[in-house]
Amino acid sequence: MRVNKNKSKLSPGKRKRVVPLEKVPAHRMRLVFFTLLFGLCGLGGRLAWLQVLQASALEARARSFQTDFTRPLGIRRSIVDRMGRLVALDEKRYRLWAHPRYFNFPGDDPALIRKPIDIARRLSGLIPMSMSEIVQRLGDRPSGVKLLEDVDTDTATLIKKLGISGLDLEPYPQRVYPQGSLFGNVVGFLNHDRVPQAGLEQSLNSEIVRYEQPRSLRRGADGTPLPGDIAPGVLFRDNFQLQLTLDVRLQELAMEALSEQVSRWSAKKGVAIVMDVTNGEMLALASTPTYDPNQYWRFPTSRFREWSVQDLFEPGSTFKPINLALALQEEVINEGDTVFDEGRIEVGGWPLYNNDRIAHGVIDYPKLLQVSSNVGMVKTMQRLSPDLYWDWLQKLGLDSSPDTDLPGAVAGQLKSKKHFVLQTIEPATAAFGQGFSLTPIKLAQLHALLANGGYLVNPRITRQLATRDSSSDNAQILRPEVTSKVLDWMESVVNEGSGQGVKTPGYRIGGKTGTAQKAVNGTYQPGARICSFVAILPIDKPRYVVLVVVDEPRGTNAYGSTVAVPVAKKIIDGLLVIEKIPPTSKRFNFQPAKG
Repeated sequence: MRVNKNKSKLSPGKRKRVVPLEKVPAHRMRLVFFTLLFGLCGLGGRLAWLQVLQASALEARARSFQTDFTRPLGIRRSIVDRMGRLVALDEKRYRLWAHPRYFNFPGDDPALIRKPIDIARRLSGLIPMSMSEIVQRLGDRPSGVKLLEDVDTDTATLIKKLGISGLDLEPYPQRVYPQGSLFGNVVGFLNHDRVPQAGLEQSLNSEIVRYEQPRSLRRGADGTPLPGDIAPGVLFRDNFQLQLTLDVRLQELAMEALSEQVSRWSAKKGVAIVMDVTNGEMLALASTPTYDPNQYWRFPTSRFREWSVQDLFEPGSTFKPINLALALQEEVINEGDTVFDEGRIEVGGWPLYNNDRIAHGVIDYPKLLQVSSNVGMVKTMQRLSPDLYWDWLQKLGLDSSPDTDLPGAVAGQLKSKKHFVLQTIEPATAAFGQGFSLTPIKLAQLHALLANGGYLVNPRITRQLATRDSSSDNAQILRPEVTSKVLDWMESVVNEGSGQGVKTPGYRIGGKTGTAQKAVNGTYQPGARICSFVAILPIDKPRYVVLVVVDEPRGTNAYGSTVAVPVAKKIIDGLLVIEKIPPTSKRFNFQPAKG
């Protein structure tokens, strides 16, 4: 085969251009070299700046993006009664927020923004708002619209199931009081900002607040939770409760009986107390009028204070057993002594009378308590020097606040020793329970002193604080034989005197009624009186004190025996059943019928 050599030759127009190589100047190479070197140095310096000088700041920023922080909601511990029944607890509630610029249904195009009316159609059946109300509330605001507060857990679950983007449920705790007004006077309440305002919620706030720590969770780039860096105590779950000594059953019974009597006599207020004399624990502390802590804003603020520990009154005849115990303790009287009651006595130019204006003649001390002789008490306490008498009243703590966990407890009022000694009328009126003042809780404490053999136990309504055993931690103030004798005399009041309304077959009960004039700012108010009754049971083995005080009952027949005794009777009947107190006499121990 012959090859055409001419085809291998390119035409002149199609010849390749040959560029001759030129030598690069040295200065240009140096310029390129130093430019690259300067860039590398800058990059190295920047890396050094980030890695060395700004490492901690950048690490902190990274941690903030990688870590989810959960702050405590401020949950409070539950409060329960002595049997574990709920009195106060925190329930989870939600605030429903709306962000209209993000409204989107599941399955929608991500770029689609639903109109408020579309959201209203789905929400109106779940929340107590109509479609028009929802649309009006949303308005034209793009975000941050609070639609509803106090959304319960069930409703929140239904809203979450809708899967609507732009709806946000913010959890928060709501304090709830299942017993309503039954414990309002004791427990108190939290305001809208969860700040305690009254009762145990305020006084024991530091013990009710649950132990919580902020929780943090680190996540990887894909959102996977990473272990480690868990602070000590974060996983600890605080399930402690504050337990009361009060019993819901007895509290309800006492409140019902007290409210009925206060209403019947158009009284200003009333209180009923049941105390265990061995340790000061109270099984009931009912006060009326009261309030519902779930709706505290509907009630006057005057009801937020517990008057059994904050209001003073003159105890009247219910203090007479205390005075007789002091006279026995100092041995100025004996068990079989008598006193002559002529119905009237003059002391320091002041005439003093019996409440019934009757002269009872020669009477012994059981009879003195049965007829509640003021004249007999004045003559009895005149055997005790005023100086020693005042010392005893102070020793009993009349002018000091009781050591108790009850919030707001105040001290009683007692005249100065100089005034008490120099003014002969002062010890005379104190003999029948007037001229000084104390709180109902203090009066119950003093009668517990008679019931437990002479020990002054501290009244309390919580078991969170250590209770004291009367036989060990508290000093004995009165001799047991003294208190035992006074209890026998008080039993005669129930068997034969003004306390017969609480007599219960098979049970030995002691008591004393009181009807005292009411003083306001040192001046006795005409017609105003305070009726009271105190009971101790069972007398053979004293365990409980029941005190009822009713302030300013109206009516000509308003006395301790007619106003306070019926309340105490209902409470005692319930107490005997709830505490399963056996009868003293076997002949009243009824057996069920056979067959």
